[in-house]
Amino acid sequence: MGDTREHVLTGSHGPITVRERPRERPRYLALVVHGYGEHAGRYEEPAGVLVEHGAAVFAPDHMGHGRSAGERVLVEDFEEVVGDVHLVAELARSVHPGVPVALIGHSMGGLISARYAQRYGDELAALVLSGPVIGAWELPGMLLSLDEIPDTPISPAALSRDPAVGAAYMADPLVWHGPMKRPTVEAFARTLETVAKGGDVGRLPLLWLHGDDDRLVPLAGSRVGVEQLSGGNLTERIYPGARHEVFNETNSAEVFADLIRFLDGVLTG
Repeated sequence: MGDTREHVLTGSHGPITVRERPRERPRYLALVVHGYGEHAGRYEEPAGVLVEHGAAVFAPDHMGHGRSAGERVLVEDFEEVVGDVHLVAELARSVHPGVPVALIGHSMGGLISARYAQRYGDELAALVLSGPVIGAWELPGMLLSLDEIPDTPISPAALSRDPAVGAAYMADPLVWHGPMKRPTVEAFARTLETVAKGGDVGRLPLLWLHGDDDRLVPLAGSRVGVEQLSGGNLTERIYPGARHEVFNETNSAEVFADLIRFLDGVLTG
């Protein structure tokens, strides 16, 4: 799957592992921010597309995820995760100073990336949100109203119309298959509110990708958050029939083409 390098940084709660897909003299740097319970290794295909397009790609495993340190899927403060991603950006810029940076976040990674753009937007050339957990996401409130959070695993069929995607997800030992943890759900709820009140990202170019059959992060709720976040420079691509992981969907070639077209516009504009 191409040359991959691994870095270990000292994050807010111990070592975090970063995967780099290098590119000599890159046009831009792509920071890929993964979602809840998964890890950066699930983004090899989009990373390959980005490298072919001219990017050097850096993708961390968040605290408590993948090969990084910490109790599994425990995130008590997403501001700390944003800080960890900023460390990754500093690493990328130290390798390639002066090169523009695109931040690409999926699902929970979309929440982290939205907050990152509110805090560090002046350091970014572009923001891409895929199935982002922002806006009116009802799950945290529903779970926090219960005495005990149920052990209800994510349905693999909710990820993609391609059954091989769900099968690989279920077999992946670095994916968390247990219940959500109350402190993490509480952190989700707080950060959703923080992002909603945090203001827009000005003229930062924003691309929103979403499947209209996303059962994990419904389209309508995310739209509320995207419209609050955008400063008016918004491109949206909604895919009929697609589920949560549009980069792993049966129409992924279309999704990648939209992503590359957007990034070309940013880099040449």
